[in-house]
Amino acid sequence: MKMLGSGPIWLDNLSCSASESSLTQCQLPGFQSNLCSHQIDVGVICSAIRLVNGSDQCSGRVEIYHVGQLGTVCDNSWNMNDAEVVCRQAGCGRALDALSSAHFGQGSGPVWLGDVSCSGNESSLTQCQHPGFGSYNCSHHEDVGVNCSASAQTPIRLVDGDNECSGRVEIYHAAQWGTVCDFSWNLKNAEVACRQAGCGRALAALSRVHFGEGSGPIWLDNVGCSGNESSLTQCQRPGFRSNRCFHEFDVGVICSAIRLVNGSDQCSGRVEIYHVGQWGTVCDNSWNMNNAEVVCRQAGCGRALDALSSAHFGQGSGPIWLGDVSCSGNESSLTQCQHPGFGSYNCSHHEDVGVNCSGNLQTQIRLVNGDNECSGRVEIYHVGQWGTVCDNSWNMNDAEVVCRQAGCGRALAAVSSAHFGQGSGLMWLNNVTCSGNESSLTQCQHPGFGSNFCSHYEDVGVICSGPKPRSTALSA
Repeated sequence: MKMLGSGPIWLDNLSCSASESSLTQCQLPGFQSNLCSHQIDVGVICSAIRLVNGSDQCSGRVEIYHVGQLGTVCDNSWNMNDAEVVCRQAGCGRALDALSSAHFGQGSGPVWLGDVSCSGNESSLTQCQHPGFGSYNCSHHEDVGVNCSASAQTPIRLVDGDNECSGRVEIYHAAQWGTVCDFSWNLKNAEVACRQAGCGRALAALSRVHFGEGSGPIWLDNVGCSGNESSLTQCQRPGFRSNRCFHEFDVGVICSAIRLVNGSDQCSGRVEIYHVGQWGTVCDNSWNMNNAEVVCRQAGCGRALDALSSAHFGQGSGPIWLGDVSCSGNESSLTQCQHPGFGSYNCSHHEDVGVNCSGNLQTQIRLVNGDNECSGRVEIYHVGQWGTVCDNSWNMNDAEVVCRQAGCGRALAAVSSAHFGQGSGLMWLNNVTCSGNESSLTQCQHPGFGSNFCSHYEDVGVICSGPKPRSTALSA
């Protein structure tokens, strides 16, 4: 539980470059020049550890801070479990090397620890078993060091989704899992989260706690990614826990969990799927156009043009996850099709499958709760789910595209505020801006699927000039 401070609030609106040696050297309005309350008192979590004399901040001699002084660690019993804890505590990923004999040079000052014995799961080196702080039968030529996987790519996980590639976004920092606030959350940010999780392309950036509320700290807020970063922490952001958010704003993503490799573009290539943390291929036993249709839909790549076999796009590596797949063609993911299960098949990689897809998906559309099939609430189908459209910026140009896409003639009215009743499930689009000439609503400008802060009382609808002409049977 957060504890409130007492007494005066001395500082506010600090602006530090990070090179200052004292907070009072930073830019500030003055002491007690603020309108704050103790409900927004700040705190920090410091690493109490540093890596010295390495090639970067994630390699070097291990030094820990104790009773106001930095000291080293003796290499008695030093191993990879101990190094794993150091790398985690330093925010530097996984341990690559546990180094001894003053590999990064001799330190100075006290030798604080020796005979450290970690399980590898501790959040700090001082939580591991050790005889206590003080003098050891060691000298600085036995100082330990580590190389970490680093450049501190913060671990990420997706929680409470339908599979390991969808869910609430959680990142690991300072030995704690925490969430991300949905201010400024969009598809570019989701693209980075999916890439970092190893889960293919982002299909939706979801806000407003779609996958349930997390717990613990809210680590990030106002994340601004270009979409090309390899980690969310590489994107522009105010810093860890620099926010005033609540868990009701936790973000989530839906990733494709599928990728197409070695093709001419992102919509053709060898089919690879993500399972238990590893990419693997699909064997061409029973491979056909129905199966390819599902792959292209799941990858967000439109219709299937070719179902290819015999490693047409080259042989993959790693496990062969699926074989004898049998799809009806309507499934939203390949793993929903009939198959004997994940694992080893009587196949080799020269039987890896591939697809050619038509390109970007023209999303299906329907009009619901109107007087006829050409009026009603606008709903679109994306990644296997029907969802609605928010009425911010909704106008006749947008309605014109909907009516054309639905095969319902011209637009007579663009209605808002849930005129045809509130929908349920996801709200897929918001701030849609059409010229009126597009053939699909998703070809119009929009921030991305799921990137919105709307409620279903803002669901849009249309009234079109239709209804569509019905086909009539010819009598003999």
